[in-house]
Amino acid sequence: MKVAVYTLAIVVTSVLISHADIYRYIDSNGVMHFTNTPMSTGYELYIKERPEKKPEFFVPTEYDDFIMQACKRHGIDFPLVKAMIKVESNFDNWAVSKKGAKGLMQIMPDNYQKLKIQDPFNPWENIMGGTEYIKLMMDRFSGKLPLALAAYNAGPAAVERFDEIPPYSETEHYVKKVMKYYNLLKNY
Repeated sequence: MKVAVYTLAIVVTSVLISHADIYRYIDSNGVMHFTNTPMSTGYELYIKERPEKKPEFFVPTEYDDFIMQACKRHGIDFPLVKAMIKVESNFDNWAVSKKGAKGLMQIMPDNYQKLKIQDPFNPWENIMGGTEYIKLMMDRFSGKLPLALAAYNAGPAAVERFDEIPPYSETEHYVKKVMKYYNLLKNY
């Protein structure tokens, strides 16, 4: 009996991890057999696969239309800008950093005039300005996305000074996180 309970616990755990249907068959000796691929008609569905839940940032947001328009205007991938917003502000339009960056894409006040931003908390202006700024960084760093992201975070002068991602833990973490979300969104 203990073996059966342990076996069942392992099977259930495996199902939760693997997201597969599990079938059960009880042989003539009363022994239960479990599989994800039934070998005969004697197997019955025991545990139904759960549909995989999308992470919250995959779900469309109220800003997706603005993101799409900004990306189209500036020639930037939609998944990239959405990943940046996820990392920068977690879609909090009213976010303000310790250093004074504001809005969805966390734009610094020094860049407002250049990016034609009058109200950094206006989602349209912020997304349009942030998307234009990442485009400028992509052009400046020859399309090398990790360098462009590092420049977006730490400033282009820091990237030029080191000729690579600056050795700032915040910037290194930022680039890794945006790239992770970007790849997830791009490949979903």
